Amino acid sequence: MSRPPAPHISVLYHNIIESLRPINPGRYVDATIGAGGHAWGILDASSPQGQLLGLDLDPHALELADQRLQAFSGRYTLEHTSYTTLLQIMKQIGWDMVDGIVIDLGVSSMQIDSPERGFSFLKDGPLDMRFDPTQPTSAADLVNTLSEEDLADIFFLYGEERFSRRIARAIIANRPFHTTLELAGLIEKTVRRSSGKIHPATRSFQALRIAVNGELQSLENFLPQAVTALKPGGRLAVISFHSLEDRIVKQFFRKESSDCICPPDQLVCTCGHKASIIEITRHPLTADEEEIAANPRARSARLRVAEKIALTGKND
Repeated sequence: MSRPPAPHISVLYHNIIESLRPINPGRYVDATIGAGGHAWGILDASSPQGQLLGLDLDPHALELADQRLQAFSGRYTLEHTSYTTLLQIMKQIGWDMVDGIVIDLGVSSMQIDSPERGFSFLKDGPLDMRFDPTQPTSAADLVNTLSEEDLADIFFLYGEERFSRRIARAIIANRPFHTTLELAGLIEKTVRRSSGKIHPATRSFQALRIAVNGELQSLENFLPQAVTALKPGGRLAVISFHSLEDRIVKQFFRKESSDCICPPDQLVCTCGHKASIIEITRHPLTADEEEIAANPRARSARLRVAEKIALTGKND
């Protein structure tokens, strides 16, 4: 079946389908379904009876996904919720374990391209950045209420911004801020753009978005749930877009694929840890030049895949 057009191009689409190896009648989860691109491929490959659970914090994305997946009506369930509720939602719909899970982290191009969502420092809109518009705290709330120290910590820890204290100091001296261009303009004046470098507000906007949505904490919460949810032989595919996310995934995969996590200098194992997964991709997969040309966002995408193994003596 040919794929319908979509407002958002799914990054590493073919890699995801090849990695998850959808089967009929498998069960799958798209934990950040977006406009439904990866979900469409999974449902198509697992036809005619494969099922899919799609989660997303963005109600508009769920509407788009529902429209796009109509050809598979009756085979998918969509839920307006965070991927941190994975096991809870699976229990609610009567699912025990699944054959595959995909999660595409970060902000989508359709969210960035919507000025009213407040993600872009190039488009004027409210300083929002919430994936879920119903959650209480926006980027404006953080920018206009946090202390200089707390703002600097956000920019440094989540954006790896080396001018974090200078930017935080300038914000405190000039707030309140209500729009994206107000904040981006201040940052650009505070941190002069170097020739050929990224926009000075790039890292700060990334940091605010991560803080507003609790992205790193959510990822750390999600990964153990995903492994629990998988059947032995089931696969987890994680697409990340910056080093902070990728580091969390890499460290989790390395830990959970090891039979011992004792300190390296300890001669006798006392941890009792047993590997629950194997790493399918020891090094992350990346987009080829053709995909990057069609979708520049794919340039920074990193895909890591793991497969669940049966734990000896345990009921999986």
